[in-house]
Order: sequence, then structure tokens, then C-alpha cells
Amino acid sequence: MKNTQEIGVIIGRFQVAELYAGHIELIQKVIHNHKQIVIFLNVAPVLVTKKNPLDFITRKEMILKVFPNITILSLPNEPDDNDWSRELDKRIREVFSIGNALLYSGRDSFRSAYTGIFETTEIEQIADFSDVEMLKDFSIETKANPNFRAGVIFAVHNQYPKVFPTVDVAIMRDDEMLLGRKSHQALFRFIGGFVDPTDDNFEQAAQREAQEETGVEVGNLQYVGTAKIDDWRYRHETDKIITTLFTADYISGNAKAQDDIAEIKWFKINNLTTEDFVVEHQVLWGLLKRNKI
Repeated sequence: MKNTQEIGVIIGRFQVAELYAGHIELIQKVIHNHKQIVIFLNVAPVLVTKKNPLDFITRKEMILKVFPNITILSLPNEPDDNDWSRELDKRIREVFSIGNALLYSGRDSFRSAYTGIFETTEIEQIADFSDVEMLKDFSIETKANPNFRAGVIFAVHNQYPKVFPTVDVAIMRDDEMLLGRKSHQALFRFIGGFVDPTDDNFEQAAQREAQEETGVEVGNLQYVGTAKIDDWRYRHETDKIITTLFTADYISGNAKAQDDIAEIKWFKINNLTTEDFVVEHQVLWGLLKRNKI
């Protein structure tokens, strides 16, 4: 029996390599219940993330291969739920100027955020468009065929060039500075590393890196400046590293080389020269000198 709403609207992400039986069953159910069908694919504001690896066109073509006569439109994410709801209503009306619509919501889907004019219903757990486990399964499979490799290349080339944020810290104790050396290098460097998504700010990241690489606690962090680092790993890449340099006072702890640091050493600051530092950190030593440490 057909629903009283003429229009069936499915909203989802469909971030999968192919439609599963559950997806197909869901779409077939909506087709059976309504005279007109439209699928809106949520479009994230960032490219190629773990949660949203596939772009709009890729997902649209995947669905059209199985359901060639269904209308499939994009629906951009919005920071405000009310704005998102109004945009959804507007796009529905652009396709169907008259008629009642019923919006199908999956588990953990948009239903709680939607404040628009149309009725919503929660579908049975036929398919879960936000199933992160499906994406994880694909992420750990290496497929030894050209299509897999072509997909990886496509994904890499459809990203914005990235800047990786790092932090470095000049750890001070009276007239000394603690520096580290990596196993494959003869010269020393400032203690530091990549900012982690779990860090609340760059200062916290610097304190964490100091603890992880030297075992010491630091405090009284002072901003020195930022610089692009000529890291050998990214020298021939489009992506680059930009670091933020801090000074910090030694608070406590027995300094010991840890993590990827092979050796740490206290240096008399007045005896340090540019030639004591690895090439990529010489620019940071210049920043310190200009700040009259």
C-alpha cells in the first residue's frame, strides 16, 4: 500500500565501495511506497577524510548503476542544524514544487537534527549509512589489482595540499638548553613533533612532546615564532611542515632520550652556533637568536 506522501526522500552518506543488499532493499522499499523518489547524498565540507572518503560523483554513479532512474542530488553539510534543514526543504521543493514528502532516517542519522516542514520516519535497520566498521574493513584490505591502485591515486590527488602542524620547544635550565639527536643524524635538534588531534592547543602539544621525548616536565611556555621546515621527508612533496617554536623552563624529571630520540644533551647556550643544529632546525635557532634568548 502506497503512503499518503507522494514523495519518498532518502538522506544518507553511502560511503561504501558498493551497495550492499541492505541498501538495495531499502531503496526498493521506498520505491514501492512512493510515486516519486529522490536520494540526497550528504557532502562534507572537507575532501577525502576517514569518515567521508568518497566524493559526491563517485557515490552518485555507484547508486545509478543499480537504480538508473532515481534522482540523486547533493546536500552540503551546514554548521547549523536549522540552516541545514531549510536547505534540505528548499532542495526538495526545487525538484517537487508540490506534494507531501516523507523523509527516511537511518539509525544514528539526521532525524534528531531535522527541523524542517516534512514528516520523517525511522527505517528498520536494513542498512546503516554511517557504519564506520564497513569503512574500517575496507581500510585494512589491500587489493592487488589496478582498480584498487587507481582508486588510491584518485583519492590522493583529490585532496587540498596540506600543511602539517608541528611544535618544537627550546627547553631551558639556567644557562643551558636541552637538545636531542636522532639516530640517523649527527647534529642536534629542538625537541618536538607533530600536533595530535587530542591536543587542546599547541602549548599542550609542546609539553606532551617534551615529556614523550625526554621524560622531563616543562612549564612557562613562551611563543617564539613559526617557520616552514625543510624536512627531508616532504622536500619533494606538495605537502609541507610548518612548526611553532616555544621556549620552556625545565621543571622536573630525569632527562633521558625516549621515543624517536637517540640522544639528548644539555648545551651551554652561549656556546651554541648554527652549525650545531641539523639543517632543518637552523631556521629555528635563527628565530631564537632574533628573540635575544
